This record gives sequence, structure tokens and C-alpha cells, in this order.
Amino acid sequence: MSVSVTSFIPAYKSRIDSHLETVLTFPDSHSSSLFDAIRYSVLNGGKRIRPVLTYAAATAVGEINSATDASAAAVELIHAYSLIHDDLPAMDDDDLRRGMPTCHIAFDEATAILAGDALQTLAFEELLTVAAHSPQLCVQLLSLLCRGAGASGMVVGQALDIAAVNLSPDLQQLEQIHCNKTGAMINASILMGAVSAGADNQQQAALSEYGDAIGLAFQVQDDILDVTGTTEVIGKRQGADEALNKPTYVTLLGLGGAREKAADLHQKALAALRTFDSRADQLRAIADYIVNRNS
Repeated sequence: MSVSVTSFIPAYKSRIDSHLETVLTFPDSHSSSLFDAIRYSVLNGGKRIRPVLTYAAATAVGEINSATDASAAAVELIHAYSLIHDDLPAMDDDDLRRGMPTCHIAFDEATAILAGDALQTLAFEELLTVAAHSPQLCVQLLSLLCRGAGASGMVVGQALDIAAVNLSPDLQQLEQIHCNKTGAMINASILMGAVSAGADNQQQAALSEYGDAIGLAFQVQDDILDVTGTTEVIGKRQGADEALNKPTYVTLLGLGGAREKAADLHQKALAALRTFDSRADQLRAIADYIVNRNS
């Protein structure tokens, strides 16, 4: 594999940022504070790893198209809504996100809740644009997003995460939390990109296996950075999980054990792509990036 993330991530980020700018352009007659909060939460930076995965998965099986753009936007809108709500005082009570005040600090709690609500519905509205040329594809993409974001995915993961505060779950329980909270939407991002480009069932199964591995690897690396990173670099309060007494891979396995876990998941992700040719090299490079990133 000779592909570097620097050869494609900037282009994908530019593509999704341009698309999101269009999606998040609102009439002047609308509530300025609400829509300012929406744009603030989505357009002020971010790694865009989920839409990047959407584009890379489409590239691995076919070609990026308008349905891929809609999918990439939808997963980023869902991600932004989830961050707004996760940062609220009733949940993680964070005051810093991407190096800036969180939405409820920059605006207020009520506006933040409404901004998250609006972003969730905007994600589904964006996917509905696919129905104009393929109703069947639209339904497939909506189904994947619902499973990844809802009560069988991200939301139940957040509920399990909150319930685990001050407890000592074992490794299996911790993985159940993060397979849902983090992994479900990462998996959905990949599968939506693949399906938008015409992936067959065998390709979808392999990419789902890849997504499961890098979804967990992403969380393990986040837990490592919560201990080893700095607030300035990671863009959120260093040590926030420890301060909340939340279970993490580092508290359960130790720093060395967590690094070994990330490396093992990295290898599982690469193995899942063994039947793919060089068009999947972007996905391979992303797997490397996820376990080696510092923010």
C-alpha cells in the first residue's frame, strides 16, 4: 500500500465542507440564533472522518456520485447532532469541542438542544434527495442510517455509556458500549458509501467487518489520547473521561494494553479488506491513520 491519507483526505474534506455549506444555507427569515448554532456546530472544523470513510468506501467498490455526497453529508450531520447533545450538562457536561466552546456554552442549553434536533432531521432530509433518481437506494441508505444512529446503534451506546459511570464493566461490556456509541455510525458511514456506489452483498459484509474493527480502534485511540494528549492538540479537555469516572480501555487494560488492543484491531481491519484490490487502499490508509493520530 503506497497511498497516504494526505493524498485524499484534504480533497474529501473540501468536497464535504462545500456540500455542507450548501445544505446549511438557511433563509434570512429563519431564527438567527438557532441557525447560527447549527452552522457553528457543523462548520467550525472537525476531522470529517465519517464522510471521508463514506467517500473511500464508494471508491473501493465503484465511483463517488450524488448519492455518496448525500450519504456523506447525512452522517456528518448526525455526528454533529450527537456531539451537541453529548456535551450537554445532563450528559458529559463538556465546555470545549474542537478547541472552541461547546454549543450550549457559545449559545445556551435550549438552543443547543434544538440545534441537535434540527441536525438530526436535516440528515434524513438530505438522504431523501436520493429518491429523485432511485427510491430503492434511498430506502437502503435511510435504513442503514437509522440502524447506525438510533436505538439499536449510537443512541443506545450513549445510554449504556452513561449507565456505566462509576461502575467497572469488563472488556465485553465496554466493547458493547463502544460498538454502539462509536462503531455503529462509523460502520453506517462505510456501508452507506459502499451501497451508494453499488456494493454487492459480499463486499458489504467485508466492509462491515472492517467498520467494526476501525470503529472500536477509533474509540481505543480516543481513550489513549484522553490520557496522553493535550487539550490544545485534541481540542477537548484532556482527562475528561477520568474526571467523570467513565470506564475506558486505558482504565481497564492499562496504557500498554490499550495500545496492543488498537494494534490488534488495526490488523483485523486490514484483514477484512484482503479480497479488495488497490481501490481500497484509501480505506487501508484510514485504518493506519486512526490508530496513529494524535487528535
